[in-house]
Amino acid sequence: QVQLVESGGGLVQPGESLRLSCVGSGTTFRTYTMAWYRQIPGKRREWVAIITLGDTTNYADSVKGRFTISRSSAGDAIYLQMNDLRPEDTAMYYCNSPRAYTSNFVPVAGEVWPWGQGTQVTVSS
Repeated sequence: QVQLVESGGGLVQPGESLRLSCVGSGTTFRTYTMAWYRQIPGKRREWVAIITLGDTTNYADSVKGRFTISRSSAGDAIYLQMNDLRPEDTAMYYCNSPRAYTSNFVPVAGEVWPWGQGTQVTVSS
């Protein structure tokens, strides 16, 4: 059973940066399209960023130009560099592999693995 472990969250002020990391026990991400998602209590989980096997990336409009998704060279981790953080970025952040994505590189059709615990990002002054 693959267990996803996210880390790197924290409490920051608006305009600051964080770098999230995701690793998976029992798997490598080298052969998977991967994505970051986030969820606010009471709301549906939403995707934030995707990176395909060919390293094509796409971002939700709300984070475009501020967040960057990447893979480790060994393929055993993915990262989310978050710059110019805003209070509306406050959420629990998760990684997973989307089962499919559209021609516009938007995740669809659910996720491959059970969700991990996530890492909390709080942006507040």
